[in-house]
Amino acid sequence: MKSKTMITGVVIGVVALFATFEYSGAAQSGVTTSRVGVVSIRTVFDKTRQQAQYQTKAVAKRTRDRAQLEALAQEVKSAEEEMGTHKQGTTEYLKLMQNVIQKRAQLEAQQEYLKQQTMLENKLWMEKLYEQTLKIVTALAQEKGLDLVLERTEPSFPISSDELMATFSTHKVLYAGGSVDLTNEVISRLDAMDDIVP
Repeated sequence: MKSKTMITGVVIGVVALFATFEYSGAAQSGVTTSRVGVVSIRTVFDKTRQQAQYQTKAVAKRTRDRAQLEALAQEVKSAEEEMGTHKQGTTEYLKLMQNVIQKRAQLEAQQEYLKQQTMLENKLWMEKLYEQTLKIVTALAQEKGLDLVLERTEPSFPISSDELMATFSTHKVLYAGGSVDLTNEVISRLDAMDDIVP
């Protein structure tokens, strides 16, 4: 009886051992390693020809806007000076005062309009550039057989107190050894595109 129990125990132990080896081997053969890529979007935006072209156009536009506002400001100043040459309360003075108020309102409205226009143009540009960047990243990832591409922009030290918490919350990839850095290839493909500047 004891020998039967012992033999049964040994057989169960051997079966369990083989089952463990088989499970272990199956688990190891089922393990797949993901191929990961990284891209620094900040570097792409800073170094691409497209961004440089947009900045050149934006600087030229700001210069034109400033000249337009300065001309309006000069009109306001001239109208104020002319109003100052007339006696307060006269019909001519009141007409000139109305003109000054209208010109000031026109200047303020134009300042606000140009500010909003610039903000909207910058937003649309960044959206367009980011959209094109994502398309290129997707194409590169597929070409290289990558399973995952992460944004990896290294923080620039020292970091101001105002930006420190934002850096903590946005800097997610702390180490990416062995990953494929696509940043320069993304820049090259953006640069090779036809002008995407609006």
